[in-house]
Amino acid sequence: MREEVAQLPMKKKGGDLWVFNGGSAKAPNPKFYSLLTSRDRDFLLSPTGNQVKVSELEGKVVGIYFSANWYPPCLNFTPVLSGIYSQLKERGAQFEIVFVSSDEDYDAFNSYRASMPWLTIPFSDLESKRALNNRFDIEGIPSLVVLQPDGNDDMALRDGVELVYRYGVRAFPFTEERLDELQREEREKHERQTITNLLSNTARDYLLAHPSPKQVTVASLVGKTVGLYFSAQWCLPCLRFTPKLTSIYQKIKQMLAEEKDEDLEIVLVSSDRDEAAFESYFATMPWLAVPFGDPTIKDLTKYFDIQGIPCLVIVGPDGKTLTQQGRKLMNLHSERAYPFTQAQLKSLQKQMDEEAKNFPRFEYHAGHSHALTLVSEGSGGGPFICCACDEQGSGWAYQCIECGYEVHPKCVKAVNRGNAPG
Repeated sequence: MREEVAQLPMKKKGGDLWVFNGGSAKAPNPKFYSLLTSRDRDFLLSPTGNQVKVSELEGKVVGIYFSANWYPPCLNFTPVLSGIYSQLKERGAQFEIVFVSSDEDYDAFNSYRASMPWLTIPFSDLESKRALNNRFDIEGIPSLVVLQPDGNDDMALRDGVELVYRYGVRAFPFTEERLDELQREEREKHERQTITNLLSNTARDYLLAHPSPKQVTVASLVGKTVGLYFSAQWCLPCLRFTPKLTSIYQKIKQMLAEEKDEDLEIVLVSSDRDEAAFESYFATMPWLAVPFGDPTIKDLTKYFDIQGIPCLVIVGPDGKTLTQQGRKLMNLHSERAYPFTQAQLKSLQKQMDEEAKNFPRFEYHAGHSHALTLVSEGSGGGPFICCACDEQGSGWAYQCIECGYEVHPKCVKAVNRGNAPG
């Protein structure tokens, strides 16, 4: 499950995008053609319900989109993908998307499809949908998967949803060369990064502190671990996460004070819609903030490609980004995630792996009728959002192989197993 976020003006695990670059021949690529047709069907449905021959996709980049209207992360991602799709179409890109539905009934399917500007596998074609899910080993939705021009499965690029979230239209045409170029740009950007050039500009060299309007210099953060907290008062997931973040922040600060170790600071980067809301929200927080309306806010949002909030970006003492998954790490490990280094995270993963040795292979959960299987990171265990407590999980989970229902090991242990379904 993908973490709950609010969309800005925005796996479950999985997140795969298979992209097909057709050749120049008039006849469809046999492998491509066989994927999207069946014994009784050689067409797809257009947004208006018309039939479009699969052969018309020849020569285009085609993304196969696995999704459903009952799952919030899909509802979050679909408008993002739709925006990318529309931009590429406006630029004349040879690009198409084919929706593969996991909706539970025909009305739900039609309602969801109405929000999509691309093509669709007919809802009634259960055989094709099942074959596509099996063919690409889809374990979670939303999923998009990217295949290079020769259709070689070994060249598949995983985490297509993440690629769209991370790069947007810049990811097109999803080739290895293009992604290498984008990663090289990120590395160069990272090398030039300092906490000073992230948080200050020519007109301001300070941040807001409490009691407001107290100010502290950006220079005072040099050498500290800094969390950039992208959040807003209007965002319900933010309102749920902020108290947890406050508690963890205070525990880390207390621990560091006792150990006289490196310091931690958090800086609010607000997406609030007016200054009154910003001031009200900031008043609930014990850390610093970029002033409301400062141009640095838009610069940071673009720089880190923030697609949804809450988001916590962790910058290390050297001014370089440690991770953009601070929220996930806080939810998963609480104060133990500090200082967010690879060494610390590997140590925490090792502890989780040791604990998992004592977990039973199968379990039941009161909120689900099917048996749940213990899965690891390598076999599909993370990251996810626990269906029991709505918190982030990663590494190990109890998962329903049939439908993707997933819970933390700690949550499955909390139920009365005597009430498990037979």
